[in-house]
Amino acid sequence: MNVFLARPRGFCAGVVRAIDIVDIALKRFSAPVYVRKEIVHNRAVVDDFKARGVVFIDHLDEAPRGSVVIFSAHGVSPDVRARAEARGLRVIDATCPLVTKVHLEVHRFLREGFQLVLIGHRSHDEVDGTLGEAPGKIHLVESAEDVDRLAIPLDARVMILTQTTLSLDETRGVIAAIKNRFAKAQTPPKDDICYATQNRQDAVKDLLGRGIRLLLVVGSKNSSNSQRLVDVARQAGCHAYLIDHAGEIDPTWLAGVEAVGVTAGASAPEHLVQGVLSILQARGGKVEEVLVREEDTHFSLPKELADPVGTK
Repeated sequence: MNVFLARPRGFCAGVVRAIDIVDIALKRFSAPVYVRKEIVHNRAVVDDFKARGVVFIDHLDEAPRGSVVIFSAHGVSPDVRARAEARGLRVIDATCPLVTKVHLEVHRFLREGFQLVLIGHRSHDEVDGTLGEAPGKIHLVESAEDVDRLAIPLDARVMILTQTTLSLDETRGVIAAIKNRFAKAQTPPKDDICYATQNRQDAVKDLLGRGIRLLLVVGSKNSSNSQRLVDVARQAGCHAYLIDHAGEIDPTWLAGVEAVGVTAGASAPEHLVQGVLSILQARGGKVEEVLVREEDTHFSLPKELADPVGTK
């Protein structure tokens, strides 16, 4: 059995930053440290932090007044920030800079007189935060069919924003539908799609070109970018499964398969990937890492942690 290991895979710069933020906060402030929602969408990461004294909360009133609260990588709305300030919480913001870019675009393009259309998945944490930047002023669409229901004048200037963890492939049809209906519709000068999301999908496409019949994606079910990797493979006719860890591999998936692809979503730790490879190697798999694109993006820590003076 040939095992093709995608690269890039796993942690992106935004996830590395978010996890580092929680690590440093635990060391500087001691447990408990509170995190609003999941810091990243990965069960293993969340469970590890829980074991170390991190308390994950859905609502800010679950954190005692004056406690340290970290906002997740997916971002929050201004209303959440205001409520945190009103409760006297010590906030550390782990929002991915690429999500922050979209939030800033909301205000910029509203000032410039655009109607805003956001392509994204309803109720996703990132989408909730972006919609909260301008309540009632952003139109959310999930599919090309949704475009026909938009209550926007046909001659309006429309700016199309995108949830960062989608892909160029899955947004292409929706963008085309928007531009077909609204003659003045356009996209930002720099695309909203996360570089890491696109890179990981391109790596999967490379593996598909090598004849894999099965793709194993390490990632959690609530990880949008991990789900998209599965979708890319299935749309090409390849069997693909999303697994949290090696223990979820069904041996019947491997029966008669000569070429297997392995990758991981942007919030999945590398040790989980290595666990999958160990299982495959035990069945005679020969692993070949396939480099599609190098990644060298790094994001700086927030000032609250980067500057020791700020922690006093």
